[in-house]
Amino acid sequence: QVQLVESGGGLVQPGGSLRLSCAASGSIFSIYAMGWYRQAPGKQRELVATITSGGTTNYADSVKGRFTISRDNAKNTVYLKMNSLKPEDTAVYYCNADARPTNYWGQGTQVTVSS
Repeated sequence: QVQLVESGGGLVQPGGSLRLSCAASGSIFSIYAMGWYRQAPGKQRELVATITSGGTTNYADSVKGRFTISRDNAKNTVYLKMNSLKPEDTAVYYCNADARPTNYWGQGTQVTVSS
């Protein structure tokens, strides 16, 4: 079992920045990759960014150049630094741990970009 606890969401103006954190605990040795997904009202959950245990990253085209995913292995924590935020980035952001064949999810944190 893997437990994920997210933090760092909130309300920010367009052009602003936020950093999300996701702390993992439990069977962390089983995790192949971690990532962030988001779900806006009325839309399907979509991938934002992932990072493997080896440090390989992957980003959705819509966030490339604006968002950066990173990890601190000593703290078992993954971060998502979001810059130049746009109203269309508004969503609930979910942390994911890929511990194949099982996927684990955090409870979600709301990010609202609005003036």
